[in-house]
Amino acid sequence: MNVSLYVLQRAAAAIMAPMIVVHVAVIFYATRHGLTAADILSRTRGNIAWGAFYALFVVAASTHAAIGIRNILAEWSPLEDRGAGIASLIFGLVLLGLGLRAVAAVSLP
Repeated sequence: MNVSLYVLQRAAAAIMAPMIVVHVAVIFYATRHGLTAADILSRTRGNIAWGAFYALFVVAASTHAAIGIRNILAEWSPLEDRGAGIASLIFGLVLLGLGLRAVAAVSLP
């Protein structure tokens, strides 16, 4: 594995770790207080802070996942490094696009 990809994947994990804790805490808060989906959307729509938080989360997660998929493909598939890189790049971009679309759906006014 390329050293820069290794460092980038670990950096993405370091960014995601506290974000996962915040995300799970919000889920527990919402369920304990009986918030409905409409209640949650009323709090997230137009909220730049939550939109930025989840956009960063999506960028980190798609980066981390794409590098992991690249490593799996390079080790376990007949693809060469270049083919594994291209396939994982496409996967990462699709994941990024879908994630940012979801963030936009819940945070844009």
